[in-house]
Amino acid sequence: MNPVRPVAEAAAPPGAAGGDLRASDADRDRIAEILREALAEGRLDPEEHAERIDVVYRAKTLGELEPVVRDLPAAGTASRPQSAPGAAPSGGGATGPDQNLVAVFSASTRKGRWQVPARINAVAIFGSVEIDLTEALFPQQQIQINATSIFGSVEIRVPENVTLRSNGSGVLGSFEVETHEAGDDDAPLVMVNGFAVLGSVEAKPRRGAWIRDLRDRWREERRERHTQLRDDRRELRDELRDQMRDARRERHAVWDDHRDLRDRLRDARRERRDRYR
Repeated sequence: MNPVRPVAEAAAPPGAAGGDLRASDADRDRIAEILREALAEGRLDPEEHAERIDVVYRAKTLGELEPVVRDLPAAGTASRPQSAPGAAPSGGGATGPDQNLVAVFSASTRKGRWQVPARINAVAIFGSVEIDLTEALFPQQQIQINATSIFGSVEIRVPENVTLRSNGSGVLGSFEVETHEAGDDDAPLVMVNGFAVLGSVEAKPRRGAWIRDLRDRWREERRERHTQLRDDRRELRDELRDQMRDARRERHAVWDDHRDLRDRLRDARRERRDRYR
């Protein structure tokens, strides 16, 4: 997990107090991550967590965010709960930024053709988050999805030939992950962690969606693009060749006309010379 930068360390421009700076989405996400770990470790009960999360996503300045976690350790400094057997290590050595999907009284969706990062953080508070990996590209072997649902829903869909595992729980809510083991040992692993408080987290494979089929389709599309580009180049080359041929013909026709004119003028001079002899 990325180290959390304390809110109080945010750099303030000259003439502005640090607490008066406007809070960014990244600042709110960092504070929400601290609260999530505090709930998982038992430092906060679900009611306190819900109240503080509501304050976090309503906060407008860094000064409003700082009191929310003043009595909590920064994320990553406290002892973490032991992962369940078979849990994937965070990140898996892959690079790239995390993907944050936050829905507060709203909806957030990520689907279609996209490159999946090593870690996805999904937070639904009185809202819904949908993560569809069935057409996604997997640059790395292990994907970790941290799902938090409070009076909301997080729905995750993966291809059928991907290994799907989970380590989470529901508090007056449902945390349902249809664990699935892929037949191929080299298949990507998607690990779903988190909790649901009066909400739901659901993850399962989508039958009929296979990474191999998508890879073959992508290769076929690339082959078609290559073929189309080659045909376009050939057509352009033929068109230029025809234009050059036509230009040469026109040039030769001009030369022939010039030669005929020159011959007529020479014959005319000859006739005039012979007439005056």
